[in-house]
Amino acid sequence: MIETRGLTKHFKDVRAVDGIDVTVRAGELVALLGPNGAGKSTTLRMLTTLIPPTSGTATVAGFDVVRRQREVRLRIGYIGQGNGAGHSQRGRDELISQGRAYGMSVRDARARAAELIESLGLAEVADRRVSSLSGGQRRRLDIAMGLIHAPELLFLDEPSTGLDPQNRANLQEHILALRARHETTIVLTTHYLDEADSMAERVIVIDHGRIIADDTPQRLKDEHVGDRILLGFDAETDAAGAAGVLRAERQGKQVLLHLPDAPRRAPVVLEDLRAAGYPAAEIEVTRPTLDDVFLHLTGRSLREGGAATDKELVEV
Repeated sequence: MIETRGLTKHFKDVRAVDGIDVTVRAGELVALLGPNGAGKSTTLRMLTTLIPPTSGTATVAGFDVVRRQREVRLRIGYIGQGNGAGHSQRGRDELISQGRAYGMSVRDARARAAELIESLGLAEVADRRVSSLSGGQRRRLDIAMGLIHAPELLFLDEPSTGLDPQNRANLQEHILALRARHETTIVLTTHYLDEADSMAERVIVIDHGRIIADDTPQRLKDEHVGDRILLGFDAETDAAGAAGVLRAERQGKQVLLHLPDAPRRAPVVLEDLRAAGYPAAEIEVTRPTLDDVFLHLTGRSLREGGAATDKELVEV
């Protein structure tokens, strides 16, 4: 569905995207992660034909993003961070107008709008003005607008930003249900790593314009962080003895052990220490998160960024 080779984008002396090679298969749900200025939004703008690459190639739904822009646009949906519907318009009318812009007949546009209104839980508010809708309702309307022409590929650029936890959870459920129903390929950017962890089959991490990791969430967590067991002891001598038995790190009265499948193996660790004469007073088992992975890979959290994001760069 997406194929890029050596994809780059330069803004003056800034290499916003620096030689990205990526393949996304039909039907996948892929999360694209990166701090502000990493290049993820610039990458999305190239893949959606909004800006041309400086060099390299990209095909989307089988069409070159430079030479076949119209064919690409007919086959993708794009939901940006801002609301796409006119505030003074009614939601249903906006959906029908969007369908007509894609060449659908009035009858087909109305039928498709009704289908999306029902599946996205907008039936009670579809005929109200957009300005009267809540933030969660507006985001669902935006997604409906992106899906009106039944695209093969849907780009979601931080769809949950600004929503409260309940609306975020509801929106995620709607996205997953729509994907299951229509087998739509989805590329998602988000600053909520729990969202990427729970929704995406694959996570691609971009930093300084380059891909630095590309795998399933679980494999990324296993490979880069792993499960951890933190043991506390009553005396430093016990901690030192336990660290020797386990060949683990010690800090004062605590011992840190990196161990696969830690929840299951923790009782065995405690029993071994007890048999060796170093019983633990406390134990804490921690499973890794994508936040841990991101910190390990980039040295900073996802929400940290520079003075300018890649959206603020000006094309030469």
